[in-house]
Amino acid sequence: MSVEIHRPDKVLLPAGPDGAQLTKAGLAEYHRALASFMLPHLRGRPLMLERHPDGLDGPTFMQKNTPDHYPSWIPRAEVDKEGGTVLHTVCDDRSTLAYLTDQACLTLHRWLSRAARPDRPDVMVFDLDPPDDGDFASVRDAAHRLGELLDTLGLPSAPMTTGSRGVHIVVPLDGHQVFDEVRAFARDTAELLAAGRPDRLTTAVRKQARGGRLYLDVQRNAYAQTAVAPFTVRARPGAPVAVPIGWDQLDEPGAGPRRWTVTNALEQARRRPWKGLPRRGRALGPARRRLDSLRGD
Repeated sequence: MSVEIHRPDKVLLPAGPDGAQLTKAGLAEYHRALASFMLPHLRGRPLMLERHPDGLDGPTFMQKNTPDHYPSWIPRAEVDKEGGTVLHTVCDDRSTLAYLTDQACLTLHRWLSRAARPDRPDVMVFDLDPPDDGDFASVRDAAHRLGELLDTLGLPSAPMTTGSRGVHIVVPLDGHQVFDEVRAFARDTAELLAAGRPDRLTTAVRKQARGGRLYLDVQRNAYAQTAVAPFTVRARPGAPVAVPIGWDQLDEPGAGPRRWTVTNALEQARRRPWKGLPRRGRALGPARRRLDSLRGD
């Protein structure tokens, strides 16, 4: 289906140090080029849409409910919330992605579960949030330590730059556990990791309690919470992109959360850095038993 992009010359993001400004037409071109890599991470998932219709300096809309004026051919997912339901937009195809581009949707935030089973996540995410914007050394160290721990627990994992401050460590699951079980597992894993480096790592939710340490954030592993989708654009000058990477790329010169932008994300996508992840996610039962043993439970 053909979708018209209105006001294609509208500037959505100003230029960064090494790039040009991003117009709506530029975002549409990026989405067309990356659609085959983006859509597998979006299909069937409720989305929260971060819209910037007047660019970075204008108002930001964090859109959960699908507006009535959206075309009927765009998929929706009605999910429960306290006191009612929310009708989220779902992006299953290129036409929907193009329509969201026309709506100045810069960043796609996805649920960690699918609309068919909204209470059963098939992705677990650890968000490594550094104390300082330019402190990637602490992120790199924490990511490798967490990856090694997850490997010990028998869980394949992979890193993703966020296009913002830190890195996400993503773990595919089989979707059999409810969110409470997954969040508890992520919390216990993060606490075990932090206990080994209490001077550098913390699970303290309150910023005042972190003491300049990297925060191991597992709060996204909850019902109705979201995480930035792979290959989505972030609302920052220069149009940085959240990009899947290989473990070895954490150690490359110039590595950082905003290394990839709309100008070079396609080249990275073609490397298929997550090709080593299993097609089917793992169950948490065996990993939980290993984790409890390591914790001395």
